[in-house]
Amino acid sequence: MTRTIDLNCDMGESFGAFTVGDDAAMLDLVTTANIACGFHAGDPVVMRRTIRMARDRGVSVGAHPSFADLYGFGRRRISGERPEDLETQLVFQILAMQGMAALEGHPMTHVKTHGALGNMAAVDPDLAALCVRAVKAVDPGLVYVSLPYSETYAAAERAGLRVACEIYADRTYTDAGELTPRALPGAVIHDPRQSLDQVLEMVVNRHIPTTGGKRLPVDPATLCVHGDTPGAVDMARTLRTALTENGIAIAPFA
Repeated sequence: MTRTIDLNCDMGESFGAFTVGDDAAMLDLVTTANIACGFHAGDPVVMRRTIRMARDRGVSVGAHPSFADLYGFGRRRISGERPEDLETQLVFQILAMQGMAALEGHPMTHVKTHGALGNMAAVDPDLAALCVRAVKAVDPGLVYVSLPYSETYAAAERAGLRVACEIYADRTYTDAGELTPRALPGAVIHDPRQSLDQVLEMVVNRHIPTTGGKRLPVDPATLCVHGDTPGAVDMARTLRTALTENGIAIAPFA
């Protein structure tokens, strides 16, 4: 049986007159797009345009909701929100994406939380459960894209949602299986060779290499390249070619 992996990218992060990433070029390479919903990046026009481009290329689309943090690109840790308010904000973003996708005749398939929200939920069971409730409230048929070894992965499984295990091409991992915080040196991988070696280890050999030298077992369904990372398109192209050469078929997880 041929082993497969999905290639996903966080995109639709341009805003008004400001362009972030090369979404058109990236959509020629990936099989799934996680589209910003306006709270950390993106706007309604960008969202609709990105969905339309993905539809025309046969790329699956999903919501990429976050904290309400345009100023910090959703990467600032926010606390103090009433749980009900935060859950409502997430539902709003997911519904906006679902409605826009329906408008373009390209139903969305999944939800992946963005930035600080995703990282905080990965280690906080209450926040993880809140994120899962928001997804399930909109559509229990949606897939929840999550890091392995995380509270969100466990919460989604307990809630009966389908979960797609996600790994990263351009981020390093701690010994606990968490993404290395961006504030630490080496958290983001810029070297294409390092990225490729890590991806092959995870996809072909089924282990996550950590900064402490461990190798954590993993069964990945989808591989992420950040659209705002410099050189992201070239990285995605190199990874897709290398995976294919190693007998890995590229196909959507949904």
